[in-house]
Amino acid sequence: MERFFSKLAELNGAVNDFVWVRLGLILLIGAGILMTCCTKFFQVSHLGHWWKHTIGGVFRKNGTATRKTDKKSISQFQALCTALAATIGTGNIAGVPAAIVIGGPGAVFWMWIAAFLGMMTNFSENVLGIYYRRKNHKGEWSGGAMYYLKDGLGSKKHCKHLGAVLAVFFSIFTLLASFGIGNMAQVNKIVLNVQSAFLQQDPFGEIGGIPISSILIGVVLMILAGLIIIGGLQRIAAVAERIVPFMAIAYIVCALIVFFMHIGSVGAMFAAIFKFAFGVKPVMGGAAGVAISQVITQGCKRGVFSNEAGLGSSVMVHSASNVKEPVVQGMWGIFEVFFDTIVVCTITAIVTLSSGYIDLETGLPVAGANDATLVSDAFFNVFGIAGRILVALAILLFAFTTVLGWSQYGTKAIEYLFGEKAVPVYKVIFVLMIMSGAVLTSSLAWDISDTFNGLMMVPNLIGVVVLSPLVAKITKNYVNRRIKGKREKPILSYDEQLQQEAEAALETEEA
Repeated sequence: MERFFSKLAELNGAVNDFVWVRLGLILLIGAGILMTCCTKFFQVSHLGHWWKHTIGGVFRKNGTATRKTDKKSISQFQALCTALAATIGTGNIAGVPAAIVIGGPGAVFWMWIAAFLGMMTNFSENVLGIYYRRKNHKGEWSGGAMYYLKDGLGSKKHCKHLGAVLAVFFSIFTLLASFGIGNMAQVNKIVLNVQSAFLQQDPFGEIGGIPISSILIGVVLMILAGLIIIGGLQRIAAVAERIVPFMAIAYIVCALIVFFMHIGSVGAMFAAIFKFAFGVKPVMGGAAGVAISQVITQGCKRGVFSNEAGLGSSVMVHSASNVKEPVVQGMWGIFEVFFDTIVVCTITAIVTLSSGYIDLETGLPVAGANDATLVSDAFFNVFGIAGRILVALAILLFAFTTVLGWSQYGTKAIEYLFGEKAVPVYKVIFVLMIMSGAVLTSSLAWDISDTFNGLMMVPNLIGVVVLSPLVAKITKNYVNRRIKGKREKPILSYDEQLQQEAEAALETEEA
């Protein structure tokens, strides 16, 4: 059996490396460049517009960003918070230091590049998600990569069966990833983190080799998640709308305090990021350097892992928004990537570089540097033991909201594969699997689910690339009408009835 698992791990490692590094990064960066060009650098050329109509709208009185129009949909801001709940996870705290330790400070530069391009990949996914969405028998919106693969890619000549098959594969990969990366892996991180921060001397003992504290934490998480997840997307969105802004702002404020405590070295930090963007040369004393390929890989991979642009995951939540214009929800996708990577990951990078465990002169980690504890150590140096507790709480909230967000992704995948009747069964199984994450220690399950996570991007990006002319057409139509003031018929839905309903709703809003 041990030999079997060893071979399985070896096989998974090979597939994971191919999907995430060799194929995935090329697909992701290539799709990002394509969609940036197709939309004429929308993230830059219309920066003021998308900023005003996303986060800027949250602070306007009587704005549409936070307003719900019916009980079956969620507001644009709730869609953003739910998507961020799934993407802002432990990777934002632990993944960035790992990228810097392995790839040097220059990895941050490539993380920014991946995010810049990922903005338009996420934009395109959400535009297609809104355009190809439809309502289920409960009157709820259902959208995601599976729908624009089946109805979009499938409408192309000789692609009907290809679109249908890729839609099924995407749904299967999403379903499997929801149990692994979206559930058990996050819960396992929560348990280990809580035990490390608060239960270093476990007072409860063990049962059958399993710490009782792990079981207790698992039960609490299972009950909390169950109360939220069983309530459906509206309840998940309502919780995300409250937790995500709070946890993100609290983490950013504390990280900025750490930053200002080391304000004297800010110039050296950013100089190191750009200086080592193209590799870290070996230094005297035999220290190994870092190849440029490793720097680029680590930075781009961290950016993609963080914001999930290109995976097609957050589209399933964004498609449930009450928005009528596909481009409007696409702009929320741009902000999602901006906030997740450019803001949160950059803040973590600054904390990491100010920790003293990265030599800003050589770009290499100092002796004894541990990427798993760099952020915690940096907070400890400023806030004392309260800093470690703060990081522990941040990881707890980040990971728990990731579980909530991924439960919705799995729900939409199971609905597509087996229909709405299978959804309650999936939710029960998903909640019960939380206990497995609390008590299991094997990393193989997490590695395999990470591979499924990466496999999601392949069919999704095939759909995005093939449908890029449609994204460009919808974007141009929006720009002409909303920004240039031209009179054109809006392009809102692939379905004629939904198109007419959306047009009527827009006319009512404008009146």
